[in-house]
Amino acid sequence: MKEIYLLRHAKSSWKYPELNDFERPLNGRGRSDAPLMGRVLKKAKINADLIISSPATRAALTARIVADLLGVSEEEIQFDASIYDASPSGLIKLVNQLPDRIKTIVLVGHNPGLTSLANMIGDKSVSNIPTTGCYGIEFKTGKWSDIGNLRGKCVLFEFPKKHYST
Repeated sequence: MKEIYLLRHAKSSWKYPELNDFERPLNGRGRSDAPLMGRVLKKAKINADLIISSPATRAALTARIVADLLGVSEEEIQFDASIYDASPSGLIKLVNQLPDRIKTIVLVGHNPGLTSLANMIGDKSVSNIPTTGCYGIEFKTGKWSDIGNLRGKCVLFEFPKKHYST
């Protein structure tokens, strides 16, 4: 079995117009939603062997916050620049190269790539993975190279607004 959790970065700030898109930090909501989702994923017993993240500031901060709450060490976080503006096929190519000893990954990135990938490889269609949303897919295979050639089962779709008090 292989598991992929597609985690969109937390909400970013537009407060600093001098920063380019890659450098935008998390805003207040993003700084509270990232730990919330980390706790949600921990409660769901997500045991990530590896987190692969876009190095964009908002994605990297989200990855680090969630990793800390999941008990994933800094050494188990990889940053890959190709995730920043990746197409679904680019993300699949990245996943296909993973060593088969790894069972579960969290891929932290951006839309539209993550939502498109979820719809391509998952069995539950989603119109949008919102900021800090996570779509988890389980595959009945032992090889990462199979991902993209088969559809997996959606085992989780969580996002912060599902957990806000009303």
